[in-house]
Amino acid sequence: MNILTIAYTGEGTTDQRFLGNIILRTFEDVLIEANSFIDIYDPIFIKKIGDSNIDKMMDAARKAEGFHVLCIHVDADFETDKKAFEERINPAFDFIKASDEQICKNLVAIIPIQMTEAWMLADVETLLDEIGTDKSVEDLDLPIRISQIEKISHPKDTISNAIRIAFQDYPKRRKTLHIADLYTPLSQKIRMENLKQLSSYQKFREAVKTSLIKLSYLVN
Repeated sequence: MNILTIAYTGEGTTDQRFLGNIILRTFEDVLIEANSFIDIYDPIFIKKIGDSNIDKMMDAARKAEGFHVLCIHVDADFETDKKAFEERINPAFDFIKASDEQICKNLVAIIPIQMTEAWMLADVETLLDEIGTDKSVEDLDLPIRISQIEKISHPKDTISNAIRIAFQDYPKRRKTLHIADLYTPLSQKIRMENLKQLSSYQKFREAVKTSLIKLSYLVN
């Protein structure tokens, strides 16, 4: 039986809670779409350490030795992912792939624009369900169209503001939801067809396909 083991690393604990499920669901979706049936283990988070970006990426690659794929997340922190690729991803990936060490070299970049929380906005209906509000997308000042999402410079603030508006009319004694409560449930429930409309997710998905072709789990 063919199996697939995936390691991933990111920039924070909230990213860890959200991305693990997104990575798993994406690999599953890509394989199902190609009628390729592989037993995928739950992705394992790796905490990277180092003085420089390349040092940290190399540390992750060393710790991922023995895994089939290593997914590396960085936020674009900008309106495009160009700088993130040029300054952080490409130099580190080139360094890792040129290394003679026994490390994981099957690398996949995850670069949301502007940050991970943008992907959480891709399915506002599910977001409203998780917030538990009857208020509308407009009431909560959330993006109506998916095409608007990657233009939002601070998506985390957008979600936090929506939560504030949703709860502002409730008695203060009622327990308030926090954005930290949303990462795991949204990663499990967000509709993939919505994510597929985001350019940054499309790039991640294509990188997933490339990693699977390298393993001969997909045909080029």
